[in-house]
Amino acid sequence: MTCSPACVLAFRAATLLSLAMAGSAAAEQLPGFAPSPHFAEQLHDDRSQPDVNILINAPGDFDPRKPTLLVLYALPNGNSIAQTVGRRPGPDIDWRHGIQHIGAQVRHLRAADPARNLVVAYLEADGKSWPTWRGKRPDSGARIERMIQQLRQRFGAGDTRVALTCHSGGGALLLDYIDHVEAIPAWIDRIVFLDANYSYETRRHAAKLLRWLQAPDHVLGVYAYDDRDVTYKGKPIVSPTGGTWRATERMRTGLAELGFTETDTKRWQRSVAGNGRAELIRLHNPDEKILHTVMVERNGLIHALTFTPDQPDGSAAFYSEAVYQRWIQP
Repeated sequence: MTCSPACVLAFRAATLLSLAMAGSAAAEQLPGFAPSPHFAEQLHDDRSQPDVNILINAPGDFDPRKPTLLVLYALPNGNSIAQTVGRRPGPDIDWRHGIQHIGAQVRHLRAADPARNLVVAYLEADGKSWPTWRGKRPDSGARIERMIQQLRQRFGAGDTRVALTCHSGGGALLLDYIDHVEAIPAWIDRIVFLDANYSYETRRHAAKLLRWLQAPDHVLGVYAYDDRDVTYKGKPIVSPTGGTWRATERMRTGLAELGFTETDTKRWQRSVAGNGRAELIRLHNPDEKILHTVMVERNGLIHALTFTPDQPDGSAAFYSEAVYQRWIQP
């Protein structure tokens, strides 16, 4: 039996329709989530922690058949979730909405890698300061561990991988967690400090990071700038022993057995080890500017979540012109 051209066209149309319906059936609105008014996303305002604000942003076409990466982003001091997500500037928009653009960076990452579900959970401490939150709670490490486990289990703990990321004071959450757990879990694929490793201590953190980095699929990204001589209103912004430049120097020393290769250019000092899976970058700062949020805005999260040994720049070079403009929220 032969099929006429019209028959062939009808068959193709029916096939395409069935495939579209199958894809639509696979996509899920997750329990407790609501569609976002911006972009194809779904949102859940998580109230499970009495003194932590959590907003979970998942793709609108979340597909349970795909692998899931859960990005936990610990917020910087003084910033709300809305400001961290970001939006386009306007006369009545607080300037803090334009200094991180994590929402737009995540949307860029989803578009670049549609083969997996990329979910981000924004973690805001009560009082908008993770160091202060931690200092008031003797059980902070255990609290953080439970919170991370609960967030992962929401998406099927057996298949969900996790990236721990942070900016500024959000580093207190990551470092408290590393200090508390006996070993960093294997299901944590990537750890990222965006000018956030102030409280790193070799005796509390180095051995666990070294053991975790023995796995060939684990990645560490650490980013800082030379803040040693920067002043604000005539006063130094860090103490004589503080700041992330010095903290990254301590981290470089504490992880020295990885065998770092050093590159020093006019722009930065870059230390790479573990066949390209550990990257420590310190920006030079001859003009002594405050670059604390600039490094995030300039593709900080995109680069940190995508650089690999085979693609050292990731899907966007660190500290380069923003590639996510089309994804900024109105």
